[in-house]
Amino acid sequence: MTPIRVILADDHPVVLAGVKALLKISPEFEVIGEALSGHAALELICRARPDVAVIDISMPDLNGLELAERLAATCPEVKLLALTFHEDRTYVQRLLHLGVRGYILKRSAAEDLAQAVRAIVAGGVYLDPSVAEKALANSSHQAAGAEGAVGGEELSPREEDVLKLTAQGYTNKEIAARLQVSVKSIETYKARATTKLNLRTRAEIVRYAFSQNWTDDLDRS
Repeated sequence: MTPIRVILADDHPVVLAGVKALLKISPEFEVIGEALSGHAALELICRARPDVAVIDISMPDLNGLELAERLAATCPEVKLLALTFHEDRTYVQRLLHLGVRGYILKRSAAEDLAQAVRAIVAGGVYLDPSVAEKALANSSHQAAGAEGAVGGEELSPREEDVLKLTAQGYTNKEIAARLQVSVKSIETYKARATTKLNLRTRAEIVRYAFSQNWTDDLDRS
């Protein structure tokens, strides 16, 4: 199996060493570079084109928000995971808007870092359970509005199951295996559900999931 190529960016060498050690536990990850500043991270990430870049928000010369914005313009294929001390929902919302696919607190890294990297590589969005609900709390009215825009159609139990698993970062193939149906059926259920709710991206599906209090399911992802 080809390892997931990761670059780490944080201005604290001790943090870098700790994160690298966490990822080196598993052969599925390969740390191919490290950076101690935002500008160094930008140059390294755009040159090496890793699968995932794990970035801190508070870095000298170019902070994580600015770095995410630059990377979205120069190498958008690289998936970004923010690893930070900040629990302010403003940071989460701004980073999601910039295309960051994951947000995890440093105090949760030992338990959740590998899971978060796997989720975003699979095409999902991973939010630390400690910040997810409050960070996306103000999106509930948007999701409700989207539901009403198509006449308030309710999801079938199967459509709801598929949407929950999609929000957790599972692929169509993985969902099909879990629910014991064909991939084509999963695609149909997902298409119906997203059409009913006017959801266009996986990030919007995650926001809707939290607005519906599916947090227990998402926390176990």
